[in-house]
Amino acid sequence: MLGVATLLALPSLLAPSAAFASGNQVSMFDEDLITSTPGTIAQEMRHLGGGMVRIVVHWSDIAPSSSSSNRPNFNASDPGAYPAANWGPIDRAVQAATSNGLKVLLTPAGHVPQWAFGPGEPSDPSLRPLLGAWKPNASEYGKFVRAVATRYSGHYRGLPRVHAWEIYNEANFGEDLSPQSVGSVYTAAVMYRGMVANAWTGLQASGHRHDTVLLGALAARGQPRPGVIGDTAPLAFVRELYCVDRNYHPFRGGTARQHSCPTSAGAFRRQNPALFNASAFSDHPYPLTNDQTLPPNRTRYGSDDATLPQLPKLERSLDQAVRAWGSGKRYPIWNTEYGYISNPPRVDGVSLANQAYYLNWAEYLSWKDPRVASFMQFLLVDPDPTHGVVRCGGFASGLIFNPALTPTSPGCAPGGVGGAPKPALDAWRLPLYLPSTSTRRGKALEVWGCVRPAEYAVRDTRNAQVGHIQFAAKGSSQYKDLTTVTYHNASGSCYFDRKLTIPSSGTLRLAYTYPVTDLSLKPTLSLQYINPVGPSVSRSISVTV
Repeated sequence: MLGVATLLALPSLLAPSAAFASGNQVSMFDEDLITSTPGTIAQEMRHLGGGMVRIVVHWSDIAPSSSSSNRPNFNASDPGAYPAANWGPIDRAVQAATSNGLKVLLTPAGHVPQWAFGPGEPSDPSLRPLLGAWKPNASEYGKFVRAVATRYSGHYRGLPRVHAWEIYNEANFGEDLSPQSVGSVYTAAVMYRGMVANAWTGLQASGHRHDTVLLGALAARGQPRPGVIGDTAPLAFVRELYCVDRNYHPFRGGTARQHSCPTSAGAFRRQNPALFNASAFSDHPYPLTNDQTLPPNRTRYGSDDATLPQLPKLERSLDQAVRAWGSGKRYPIWNTEYGYISNPPRVDGVSLANQAYYLNWAEYLSWKDPRVASFMQFLLVDPDPTHGVVRCGGFASGLIFNPALTPTSPGCAPGGVGGAPKPALDAWRLPLYLPSTSTRRGKALEVWGCVRPAEYAVRDTRNAQVGHIQFAAKGSSQYKDLTTVTYHNASGSCYFDRKLTIPSSGTLRLAYTYPVTDLSLKPTLSLQYINPVGPSVSRSISVTV
């Protein structure tokens, strides 16, 4: 055994590049806690070490008379004025998450109730089913946000307090907000600017002045002229949001009026305080469509898009946009949706091995960027392959195959076992990544990873937790410790970054044994993915010396 390191001593053990890393980035899940069994799902997240769960609150699911064009007579800022039953799924989701020690990020989003639509909705029958939010009333959205924020302020009917908020979801995606563009104006960004201002007022007025507030939640790609229901490229959306041209000069004169922008820095900042005072900006840097099978350091997307390897461009764009109005704000970037669709079950996904590998690689790249504040896993469980018309149920990026998956599920690739964990589950629980897997004898390799469940175990047991970096020589299945990582802090970073000398060619892995006391604290937990008597292990990595 080569030594023991605590989290408190971790900085001295980091590789040189780690001095610039976001060592405390939040581990997040996005999972359907609303329609699923929230208690069981939240428990699984907890035992995997998830720190925060994102819960999207759909406006039309909560609002009264959502399908009517006539606005009902009610106080939209008062959560008690909404149908009580409509809150039930959200209440249960928030309570399940918080009771399991998870933090909550609430995202008040569309679809929008019909009575909050603006004028001029297209009559084209092929478009109407795709319009989730047509020119939504920004003031009404602000009232809805205030109602949600009041309900989860910690002072309402015994419900938990939520401390983190994300203003809307994928406003640059046409089905979530339309029209996206009219002529040269990215109208969705103009509308979003007004929605952000009103949501900010609602959060400030409901006791959340000091909470974490995220702007953006942008889809990763778009088109130059998205029209009614296309997608606006994220960097183009940012420029329109901040009323600047492609060179990041503020719009002036008639151009400013065309884009609904004030012409002075003082007026712009007074009218849009959230654009300069929010906590962070969020993005969904998925590798979709023609990027899906690429590794996380590569992309085929355009220059104004914002996939994972393009996040530095998003950071620079935001810096330039706020600087144009006299602000030195440097927004952290939150990744609030991310994942790799796997094959199986989707025929167009990456292999199960690559899903696990790419997740670890992507998290390492995120950790190396000091501006990236979170790493997200979307989803825990694949969507039901029997629902909807999307191939094999849709976004099959989960860590667990859906229980409804069968060998004959329509549109699905063979090989998946319903309810079984994918290799990505162990990879997410115990991330392990080596930037290089080949070295000369006697020369150290960088070994990066995270024992994600350790935080909860320290909190529950008040005992230190130990992760084991293990090695098996080539041709052997017997793993022995190279070194260990010890965790004492219940709220510290899970990450480690070591320079280790590997004795010979062979295989590395990370192992962690859940404490018996942790497993017995809540006997109703669903523990089918945890080894109760031995170690849980990461994916194995072959090393050549």
